[in-house]
Amino acid sequence: MSTVTRIKRIDPLQLGKILAVIYGLLSLIFVVPFFLMFMAASALSGAGRNGLEAPNIMISGFGLVMIIIMPIIYAGMGFIAGVVGTFIYNVVAKWIGGIEVEFE
Repeated sequence: MSTVTRIKRIDPLQLGKILAVIYGLLSLIFVVPFFLMFMAASALSGAGRNGLEAPNIMISGFGLVMIIIMPIIYAGMGFIAGVVGTFIYNVVAKWIGGIEVEFE
Protein backbone atom coordinates (compact mmCIF):
# COMPACT_ATOMS: atom_id res chain seq x y z
CA MET A 1 0.00 0.00 0.00
CA SER A 2 1.44 3.35 -0.99
CA THR A 3 0.66 6.71 0.54
CA VAL A 4 0.93 10.02 -1.26
CA THR A 5 2.10 12.90 0.92
CA ARG A 6 2.45 16.51 -0.09
CA ILE A 7 5.22 18.78 1.19
CA LYS A 8 3.39 22.06 1.74
CA ARG A 9 6.05 24.03 3.64
CA ILE A 10 9.73 23.75 4.50
CA ASP A 11 11.34 25.61 7.41
CA PRO A 12 13.80 28.06 5.78
CA LEU A 13 16.30 28.22 8.65
CA GLN A 14 16.46 24.44 9.03
CA LEU A 15 17.10 23.91 5.32
CA GLY A 16 19.60 26.78 5.38
CA LYS A 17 21.55 25.06 8.17
CA ILE A 18 21.52 21.73 6.38
CA LEU A 19 22.75 23.25 3.11
CA ALA A 20 25.42 25.26 4.95
CA VAL A 21 26.90 22.05 6.35
CA ILE A 22 26.61 20.22 3.02
CA TYR A 23 28.20 23.06 1.03
CA GLY A 24 30.92 23.49 3.64
CA LEU A 25 31.82 19.79 3.46
CA LEU A 26 31.66 19.74 -0.34
CA SER A 27 34.02 22.70 -0.53
CA LEU A 28 36.71 20.59 1.07
CA ILE A 29 36.69 18.45 -2.08
CA PHE A 30 37.69 21.55 -4.07
CA VAL A 31 39.89 23.28 -1.52
CA VAL A 32 42.43 20.48 -1.02
CA PRO A 33 43.39 20.20 -4.74
CA PHE A 34 43.65 24.00 -5.00
CA PHE A 35 45.84 24.09 -1.91
CA LEU A 36 48.10 21.44 -3.43
CA MET A 37 48.29 23.44 -6.68
CA PHE A 38 49.30 26.58 -4.78
CA MET A 39 51.96 24.65 -2.91
CA ALA A 40 53.27 23.20 -6.20
CA ALA A 41 53.23 26.65 -7.80
CA SER A 42 55.12 27.99 -4.83
CA ALA A 43 57.75 25.26 -5.08
CA LEU A 44 58.11 25.55 -8.87
CA SER A 45 58.14 29.33 -9.06
CA GLY A 46 61.39 31.16 -9.55
CA ALA A 47 60.84 32.86 -6.20
CA GLY A 48 63.47 32.10 -3.64
CA ARG A 49 66.26 32.33 -6.15
CA ASN A 50 68.37 35.47 -6.07
CA GLY A 51 67.15 36.15 -2.52
CA LEU A 52 63.51 36.90 -3.49
CA GLU A 53 61.46 35.08 -0.87
CA ALA A 54 58.40 37.35 -0.74
CA PRO A 55 56.50 35.96 -3.79
CA ASN A 56 57.08 32.40 -2.60
CA ILE A 57 55.70 33.20 0.85
CA MET A 58 52.75 35.08 -0.67
CA ILE A 59 51.77 32.10 -2.84
CA SER A 60 52.00 29.72 0.13
CA GLY A 61 50.11 32.14 2.33
CA PHE A 62 47.34 32.55 -0.23
CA GLY A 63 46.94 28.77 -0.35
CA LEU A 64 46.67 28.58 3.43
CA VAL A 65 44.15 31.40 3.56
CA MET A 66 42.06 29.75 0.85
CA ILE A 67 41.93 26.41 2.69
CA ILE A 68 40.48 28.21 5.72
CA ILE A 69 38.24 30.81 4.06
CA MET A 70 36.66 28.81 1.22
CA PRO A 71 34.69 26.32 3.39
CA ILE A 72 33.31 29.29 5.35
CA ILE A 73 32.32 31.12 2.16
CA TYR A 74 30.74 27.99 0.67
CA ALA A 75 28.82 27.33 3.89
CA GLY A 76 27.54 30.92 3.90
CA MET A 77 26.46 30.64 0.27
CA GLY A 78 24.71 27.35 1.05
CA PHE A 79 22.84 28.91 3.96
CA ILE A 80 21.72 31.93 1.92
CA ALA A 81 20.71 29.76 -1.06
CA GLY A 82 18.77 27.44 1.26
CA VAL A 83 16.85 30.24 2.95
CA VAL A 84 16.06 32.08 -0.30
CA GLY A 85 15.19 28.86 -2.16
CA THR A 86 12.91 27.70 0.66
CA PHE A 87 11.15 31.06 0.76
CA ILE A 88 10.49 30.84 -2.99
CA TYR A 89 9.34 27.21 -2.68
CA ASN A 90 6.92 28.08 0.13
CA VAL A 91 5.39 30.93 -1.92
CA VAL A 92 5.00 28.76 -5.02
CA ALA A 93 3.67 25.81 -2.99
CA LYS A 94 0.84 28.03 -1.70
CA TRP A 95 -0.16 28.84 -5.29
CA ILE A 96 0.04 25.44 -6.95
CA GLY A 97 0.45 22.95 -4.12
CA GLY A 98 3.54 21.26 -2.81
CA ILE A 99 5.69 18.43 -4.06
CA GLU A 100 3.92 15.09 -3.96
CA VAL A 101 5.96 12.24 -2.52
CA GLU A 102 4.77 8.65 -2.63
CA PHE A 103 5.72 6.33 0.25
CA GLU A 104 5.27 2.61 0.32
